[in-house]
Amino acid sequence: MKNLYKYSLYVLLVSILCFSCKNEKVIEPYGAIPTKDQLAWQQMEYYMFIHFGPNTFTDVEWGNGKENPEVFNPSDLDCRQWAATAKAAGMKGVILTAKHHDGFCLWPSQYSTHTVRESPWKEGKGDILQELSEACREYGLKFGVYLSPWDQNHPSYGTPEYNQIFANTLNEVLSNYGEVFEQWFDGANGEGKDGKKQEYNWDLFHQTVYRNQPHAIIFSDVGPGCRWMGNEKGIAGETNWSTLNIEGFEPGLKAPSSEILNTGEQEGKAWVPAETDVSIRPGWFYSPSTDDQVKTVDELMDIYYTSIGRNSNLLLNVPPDRRGRIHPTDSIRLMEFRKAIEAEFKDGLISEAKLVTDTKSLFDISNIKDNDYNTYWVSEDSVLSPSVEIDLKNEITFNRILLQEYIPLGQRVSSFHVQYWNEANKIWENLLEGTTIGYKRILRFPSVTTRKIKLTFNGLATPVISTINLYKGKDILTSPSIQRDKNGQVSFTTKDTDAEIYYTTDGKAPSSSSTRYTASFSLPQGGVVKAVAIAKDGNTRSEVVSASFDIAPLKWEIISPAINDAQHVIDGQNQTLAVIDVNDDLIINLNETILLKGFSYTPVADAKASNISRYNLWVSLDGKDWTLISNNSIFNNIKNNPITQTVFFKDPVNGRYLKLKPTELTNGGNKYSISELEVITR
Repeated sequence: MKNLYKYSLYVLLVSILCFSCKNEKVIEPYGAIPTKDQLAWQQMEYYMFIHFGPNTFTDVEWGNGKENPEVFNPSDLDCRQWAATAKAAGMKGVILTAKHHDGFCLWPSQYSTHTVRESPWKEGKGDILQELSEACREYGLKFGVYLSPWDQNHPSYGTPEYNQIFANTLNEVLSNYGEVFEQWFDGANGEGKDGKKQEYNWDLFHQTVYRNQPHAIIFSDVGPGCRWMGNEKGIAGETNWSTLNIEGFEPGLKAPSSEILNTGEQEGKAWVPAETDVSIRPGWFYSPSTDDQVKTVDELMDIYYTSIGRNSNLLLNVPPDRRGRIHPTDSIRLMEFRKAIEAEFKDGLISEAKLVTDTKSLFDISNIKDNDYNTYWVSEDSVLSPSVEIDLKNEITFNRILLQEYIPLGQRVSSFHVQYWNEANKIWENLLEGTTIGYKRILRFPSVTTRKIKLTFNGLATPVISTINLYKGKDILTSPSIQRDKNGQVSFTTKDTDAEIYYTTDGKAPSSSSTRYTASFSLPQGGVVKAVAIAKDGNTRSEVVSASFDIAPLKWEIISPAINDAQHVIDGQNQTLAVIDVNDDLIINLNETILLKGFSYTPVADAKASNISRYNLWVSLDGKDWTLISNNSIFNNIKNNPITQTVFFKDPVNGRYLKLKPTELTNGGNKYSISELEVITR
């Protein structure tokens, strides 16, 4: 009897194992695959970038390394407030610009004399890296660092010795502040054609990182841990492969094109997933002038869907203000953003659905709805285009779909197709099509009500699908856009036809009791305009948007160059542009003497355009005798981030004429581009 019991137990165990074996066939990886560290990094999804330093106090994007360290003196710096804000926003980590291009170190480096040690902050005894790394550990956040290899302050920059100095600096940071989850590099070397040049020793830099932080993800144009995705607008490619060919390339000028970085490369030999870096404000460093230009929740949600929703991580920059704290406007917006994300994805709609497939399955198809990333569905090996039909059992309304591949086995899906069942006509209707999926793909579309949907995948190898889910996101109105023309006439537009726009010009938030927009209105002397779109039934509204205007160019004339397109420079329309011969100065007659506090240049919003990188600017009262105001000055980071550049003069100056001449262009060539030129008087 005892032997019979043992035999029965043996048979039972063998039966269980055999049953398991039928559902646990080993799937061979396809192509390049992520490391364990890269997978853990991808699953973080969302974390904070912090740009902070002398630029915070000088109101520039790129300092020149000559700034007096005494300008750096935050009055109430609190790294715990940064970490608490990031945690409350739903972020998983923080990356700090420990050293930007000006060379200023936020820790007392022994390899530099341009550091917090030379500043009055904490009487030169402070260490922001120490404070932030400790705050991150307290709040359960990952800690990362940005160290620019470009250093406009260090006397050895531009010499062979500098590479070892930078490696020593890396070693200092990476060995003293605990675990670092990401080391952020860029290839900036922007001193211009006559400036210092440094041939960076990337092999040395990478070896230094891995020796100190073997699990760190190295970011650059070409990784090797993760890559820049080609722009600073928050838009990853609709097609986004996590694979890339990196051999023979380097960060900076020797990187692949921005188009390739944006989409990755199908069958790329290295796994280098995309990271989307974008700022919550127009610039990377804090400026008081942008307090009313923090991105709206609408804009942040768009970025969410074009970053995390397109197989990319989101690195959102939130720059502390001159106190050393995250500004209340930014903090509130982050909380609103988190609330909006959670509302979108609170309830998945397929948990009770019945799933069937048109092919035999190697793994249980119900795995795709179990909310476990590590379980997945796979069809037979030979099937490259399997379909999944989801019977929701009842009619359900939805407008979001979320898809995930199990990337430890490679990125396999090259395209997919979604249909929904039209019960009235008894046919399948096309809903949407897409290309890559990768770790996560989320798509938005007008609401659909149906009982059944069908997804068809096309793979380079048999698709391995971890997750499919449907959601009903909130239907909200798109915020109106605000324009002002050359004559100072302000107008609004909105994508929603079933909405009315209400606005104010007194600084107060608009509501349905504010002035309703029916026609353009005059604002030639400038001011602040705020607007909101409200559905006619009053139940749905957009976010409030705001725009600040200075004097309108209604009296201005273009003196040079004598081409028709030059008028676009002063037409008040950022969508138009002038293309001017590089040998021609741009001269504008303001037709009245004005006390000028600065000017702004709006480039063409295309990284491939030949925008002005460096320039000279003169002011004159009579158009004959000119005063040079800016000599070979730089528009910071304009190639990667071609947005309006605002320049304040050191001292206000009376002027009737302006003359602008480029000294260097972002993409070379013999012509330069301008969308708009404006003056600052307010």
